[in-house]
Amino acid sequence: MRPTADQGTLVPMKAERRVCGAFPCADVDHGSYVVPEVELDARRIRVLMVSEAAPTHVEDWFYAGPDALFAETTVEAFRDAGEEVSSVSDILDLGVYLTTAVKCGKKGYGIATETVKTCSHLLEVELAQFPSARVLMLMGDVAIKAVNAIACRSGEPRVVPAGATYRLRGGDFWFRGMKVFPSYVQSGPSFYIEKRRREMIAEDIAAALAYVRAS
Repeated sequence: MRPTADQGTLVPMKAERRVCGAFPCADVDHGSYVVPEVELDARRIRVLMVSEAAPTHVEDWFYAGPDALFAETTVEAFRDAGEEVSSVSDILDLGVYLTTAVKCGKKGYGIATETVKTCSHLLEVELAQFPSARVLMLMGDVAIKAVNAIACRSGEPRVVPAGATYRLRGGDFWFRGMKVFPSYVQSGPSFYIEKRRREMIAEDIAAALAYVRAS
């Protein structure tokens, strides 16, 4: 996805480590800290897909190569949705940007609410770099919590109400001009656990891309 010379380029979040400061969160592994550093034209991005947390091993990150676990499962999710993709580069060419709400890998099963709120400051800066985005896909509860934290901090209404994701899917939710699609985590081993969730992820991806293509 290489822009022409007159389009301008963006390498997201190159200096974000300074923003994070002392890495205060105790329930994540700071050694697995990672953020997207991919060259792209921000104006071509229409969909922001926010997953849960960085992988435990950085080599599994979305942009770490075709054999990276996050890349593999996300490519499979887009194929399930009917898209002919074979790499993360192909997904970027669809106008979809991939990131996580929490920039460090998990130490345990869950992530503390305070950790999500803290890292949401980084996410807010990151999302603001894409003025042409029309869709925000929130892949899992952590991503939903993070965007709700951003909204609440700015005095905006809660973006996605409390409730089970399967009940919230397809709702009419908005955040700063973007239509919001709450869904399930598509990155990592949890993608393979439950067939119905995988089907719902595919449905949500298809719906999000259909919305963008129709607008």
